[in-house]
Amino acid sequence: MGHDKYFVYVIELTNQKTYRGHTNNLARRIEEHKTGKSPYTRKFKYKKLLYYETCDTRGEAMKREKFLKSGKGRKWLRQKLAEQSA
Repeated sequence: MGHDKYFVYVIELTNQKTYRGHTNNLARRIEEHKTGKSPYTRKFKYKKLLYYETCDTRGEAMKREKFLKSGKGRKWLRQKLAEQSA
């Protein structure tokens, strides 16, 4: 039995860096980041959720995550976050 949606998300860490990932349960995944259950974010603690979007399939979410990690994706995300805070 699969989940209906997948999420691509970007969180800010306490070292001012960002972490991009995908999941089928955003609330659970954020909790894992907060409690140190994610190896990468264990060292640099979760600060806040910056951005997320939904995808229909895991493949789509993985592709979108890869884009957000690319140069064009990073630029797009910076612009998107600037618009949100304006």
